Amino acid sequence: MSMSDYEVGAVMATADIKAAREFYEGKLGLKPNDPPEDPSVPITYVCGKGTGISVYLSPDHAGKSTATMAGWVVDDLEAVVDELTSNGVKFEQYDEEGLTTNEKGIVEIDGNPGVAFFRDPDGNTHAINQG
Repeated sequence: MSMSDYEVGAVMATADIKAAREFYEGKLGLKPNDPPEDPSVPITYVCGKGTGISVYLSPDHAGKSTATMAGWVVDDLEAVVDELTSNGVKFEQYDEEGLTTNEKGIVEIDGNPGVAFFRDPDGNTHAINQG
């Protein structure tokens, strides 16, 4: 047995399930898989190739990590950043050694779009990578 044989998904804690749903559904365009009536039950958003993100109510744990919590691989990073920006997603701006973004919030690698980072309402960091 190897864990590589099994599906894996990201899990996000939120302090405000309503704000999280507005963000994940309204701004990212994710569709909940059978959304629960009870706000204490996790919401799962199915993404490409059977992957997904679960969001659960946990105010004590929401937004505590400074690491990237989830990432998507896309064919056209700039187009996805433009669409999400028009939906109200704000991309992070970095100007550090080895990590500098352009005006759209895209880190270019060898002159090509590479990755862009944004945060959800709880401060969890997400990445979009050029595939």
